[in-house]
Amino acid sequence: MRFVSMRFLVIVVLLSSLQMFGQNSFKVSQTKHTRVKLAYAEKYQEIEQHTSKLGIDINKIQIFIRAFKKERRLELWGKNIEDEKFVLIKKYRFCNFSGKLGPKRKQGDKQIPEGIYYINRFNPVSNFFLSLGLNYPNKSDLFFADKDSPGGDIFIHGNCVTIGCIPITDDKIKELYVYAVEARNNGQKKIPVHIFPLQMHHHKFKELKNSYSDNIELIEFWESLLPVYEYFEENKQLPNVSVNNQGKYFIEP
Repeated sequence: MRFVSMRFLVIVVLLSSLQMFGQNSFKVSQTKHTRVKLAYAEKYQEIEQHTSKLGIDINKIQIFIRAFKKERRLELWGKNIEDEKFVLIKKYRFCNFSGKLGPKRKQGDKQIPEGIYYINRFNPVSNFFLSLGLNYPNKSDLFFADKDSPGGDIFIHGNCVTIGCIPITDDKIKELYVYAVEARNNGQKKIPVHIFPLQMHHHKFKELKNSYSDNIELIEFWESLLPVYEYFEENKQLPNVSVNNQGKYFIEP
C-alpha cells in the first residue's frame, strides 16, 4: 500500500513538472537567444513592477496591441487571463513611417496595413533587432489586394527604418517583445493587433471621410473598421470580428 502511494506521488510530481515545462517552454526557447536574454535582463523587473501597479500579474497577462497611423502611435493593453476588461499599459511612438493613410494592397506600395490582425511570428534574430510578425495578408486583405503580389512580412520591430512595418526603436521593442513572450507563454496563442488609419473619434472620422470623399471604396472599408474601434473604446473588451463575402469587417453577435 505504501509502495502504491509512493508511486502515485512520483506520478503527480512528474505530471506537475511536465505541465510547468509546457507552460514555460516558449519562454525558455526564446530566452536562449542573446537579444531576448538582453531584453529580459534590462526590462523584466520594470515590467513586472509596472503591471503589478495596474493589478496585472505578469504570470497571467494577456495583451492587445492597437496602432493609429496618423498619430503614429502604438498602444499596449493588458489584463489578467480571468479579467474581462483590458487596461492601458503603455504607449509607443512610431519612430519612422512610410506610405500614407489607407490599407496595404500590393507588394512594394510601402503601406502599413490597416485592419484586424494577430501576431503570428516571433523573430529573436531579426535584421531589426527583435520583431513581431503580423498575419498580413488576412482574409480581408486578400479580397482587395493584388492577387499575384499582395506583399507580406509585416512586422512591429526595432530600429527606425520601414517600408511598410511599424518601427519603435530597439529599446522599445525589447520591452514590447518581453510583454509578448510572457503573454504567449501564458497561453495566448494569437495576440490581437488592430491597426487603424487614425483615432476614429466621431469628429476625426468625419474629417477623414471629407478628405477622401472621392474614394468611396476606401471610405466603405474604413466604415467597416469603425464599429471595431468603437466597441473596444466603449467596453475595453475585444469584439469577435469576422470578414464578410465583400471583404469587409463585421462584429459577430
